[in-house]
Amino acid sequence: MAGPKADASAIYAALRADVVNGALSPGEPVREVAVASRFGVSRTPVREALRRLEHDRILVPSARGLVVRGVGTDEVIQIYNVRILLEGEAAAEAASSRTEADLMRLESLLERDRALVDPLDATRAEANTEFHEAIWAATHNAVLQDLLRRLTVHLVRTPHSTLSASGRWEEALDEHAGVLAAIRDRDAESARERAAAHMSKAREIRLDLLRRHGVTPLH
Repeated sequence: MAGPKADASAIYAALRADVVNGALSPGEPVREVAVASRFGVSRTPVREALRRLEHDRILVPSARGLVVRGVGTDEVIQIYNVRILLEGEAAAEAASSRTEADLMRLESLLERDRALVDPLDATRAEANTEFHEAIWAATHNAVLQDLLRRLTVHLVRTPHSTLSASGRWEEALDEHAGVLAAIRDRDAESARERAAAHMSKAREIRLDLLRRHGVTPLH
């Protein structure tokens, strides 16, 4: 027997995840008929999901209908600048508010990631997102979590993640370990500084990737 059909919220979440993980690229059209066929539903819940994605500026109108919105380099810089602040705040709040269950989750994720052998770029990106989201969850601050999730959607998707840069995966895991140590010790200031430095490095690499693909700041 077939399971329950996806509703508008489930379709929205699935399409949003496709944008975040790069399955849907900037400029790619998202059509009602194709989405309805994919989920085996009528076009009514699809329209609602697409309206929400347009409201969130994940999709934008074009001559081809709704397409995934791309962002320019200036906006990427702005997003990273805000995320550096929010990731630092999240790490600080996690250091103050984390439970033992939160700590076990973070330790388990880091151990899992260190055990990966030459993972694919997509696997690295997914694992990295999962670790960061575990830090956000440890804040027990729903508003902060929502803001950070919104920011991740708007980052431009280059052909590779920042974790594809030579040596960056191992370096990022060491940085994760440093943030985790500060959270474990309930050292909010150290957690803030380490998380901010981690994201600042990611910003540098992202901008370098953009430059390599011929994208330069407007200013």
